[in-house]
Amino acid sequence: MKQVFRAVETMSARGFLMTGVEIRQAVLEILERIAPDEDLSGLDDAVAFREQMELDSMDFLDIVMELRKGYRVQIPEEDYHNLNTMQSTVEYLTPKMKDVPVAG
Repeated sequence: MKQVFRAVETMSARGFLMTGVEIRQAVLEILERIAPDEDLSGLDDAVAFREQMELDSMDFLDIVMELRKGYRVQIPEEDYHNLNTMQSTVEYLTPKMKDVPVAG
């Protein structure tokens, strides 16, 4: 599995904040719930999700809703193109999830 993100621990008054690696893991967990029959072990971060998985438009909206419910991340429709690959998704979500404390 291609890893393109380094873990950089950031401290806040509340504890450790989410890094790119942790955001990637959160997205993987959402994908596992939405597409439980998919094998995500070989997911290439640079290749579009839809080229690697059988995701339809409803599955995509489920991903957006899971991010909203689980992490309080609002993703406007005009930004959906940023969720094309794992790499672009993590890059897009990093500033939006920077204040989400890591469970631990």
